[in-house]
Amino acid sequence: MKKFIDEFKYRPQTPEIVETSDYNAFPNKELLDKLRNEIIQNLIDNNVKNGETMDDFVKKQTSEIIDRYDLSNAERSYIYNLIDNEINGFGPLTELLKDHEITEIMVNSPSEIYIELNGKLIKDETVSFINNDHIIRVIQRLIQPLGRTIDTAHPMVDARLQDGSRLNAVLPPLSLKGPVLTIRKFKPELATIDDFLRTGTLTPYMARFLEACVHAKLNILIVGGTGAGKTTLLNVLSSFCDPADRIITIEDAAELRLKQSHVISLETRSDNYEGSGAVTIRDLVINSLRMRPDRIIVGEVRGKEAFDMLQAMNTGHEGSMTTMHANSPEDALNRLETMVLMNGVEIPVTAIREYIESAIQIVVQVTRFSDGRRRVSAINEITGIKNGEIEQKEIFKFKQTGVMPNGEVIGEFLMHKYIPKVYNRIKVRDIDDLTDIFGK
Repeated sequence: MKKFIDEFKYRPQTPEIVETSDYNAFPNKELLDKLRNEIIQNLIDNNVKNGETMDDFVKKQTSEIIDRYDLSNAERSYIYNLIDNEINGFGPLTELLKDHEITEIMVNSPSEIYIELNGKLIKDETVSFINNDHIIRVIQRLIQPLGRTIDTAHPMVDARLQDGSRLNAVLPPLSLKGPVLTIRKFKPELATIDDFLRTGTLTPYMARFLEACVHAKLNILIVGGTGAGKTTLLNVLSSFCDPADRIITIEDAAELRLKQSHVISLETRSDNYEGSGAVTIRDLVINSLRMRPDRIIVGEVRGKEAFDMLQAMNTGHEGSMTTMHANSPEDALNRLETMVLMNGVEIPVTAIREYIESAIQIVVQVTRFSDGRRRVSAINEITGIKNGEIEQKEIFKFKQTGVMPNGEVIGEFLMHKYIPKVYNRIKVRDIDDLTDIFGK
């Protein structure tokens, strides 16, 4: 048994895995699942004999079981491919990981697997695990090349896979229903502003305004919910940075891919087995200030590092950008206040608000709507402080007006009759002629 498990976990990957047949094409899916489970258990329960190769062992054990049934050639091939996926791939997840249309994979239990496809969550009925141990073995195989481990002593892991995908896994006792696995897949192709325009994520006016804001080195905060497309938008806006700028990017898992030549990418590190050695976003933000950056781009702020990021924005590092989880621009600024207070420093709330108001000029809200489409739903400008509260003015917004019978959200992008204060800063730098948008 140990021999097979070791082979299962550590055997080098083959570059190509044979495509399986369409699972839904078989009328006896339950039988195929049963055979798959029986073969895998048989492989675990038996040992490879002396002089026998692993491939011969697998073929022999597989044939002995499927030969008892009257299966078509397609069904036999399907079973062999499933077992090949167990040996050379990542078990039931192999085909899901290869499908570029799938953006996220969520394993809640052996028979409860969800995928995100075109922005929508769908329960995938075509794949399943045998049991919880099967899920754990696949998790171990995914993280083993990274030098990471997961077990009862270390029941949680957050890692970046070799292809750039982000993996998070949680085991009991932290997870009450068994091992849980989430993989946010890495997209090999970069989104561009043209992609956003083509898919209706924003309008040409909004795109030109945001590009001008980046050129003018305004500090920008991008906010939205989980999976709304914050990092994708950050990547697109980063492409507008001056090629001569020295840019420091700081992330938990490196997803930003800037094309400028002078980019330094920093990534956090988790603690080791002894519980030490962790390097946090805050550590990297503080260190980046000693690296003579022109711009600092933080993948996401969610804790004490918010104070250091604001400090950087207030001390000459113009054109910095970051993202944050928030449901609205107003909610984002409230969360920033809370994050600054997490530092334990004795700063009055009024002083914190003045600090935020002077550090950030533009807040961009991205939203994933019920039809799965992502849109820039608001672009706001921070205009100052009134009666002790930070004031924002909405420049652009998306207004939902209804839902089509097929579930498609309908609405329109609106531009307020308001000339932003930052427009003067853009004009002074002679960056882009926006008079057709805001007038003279």
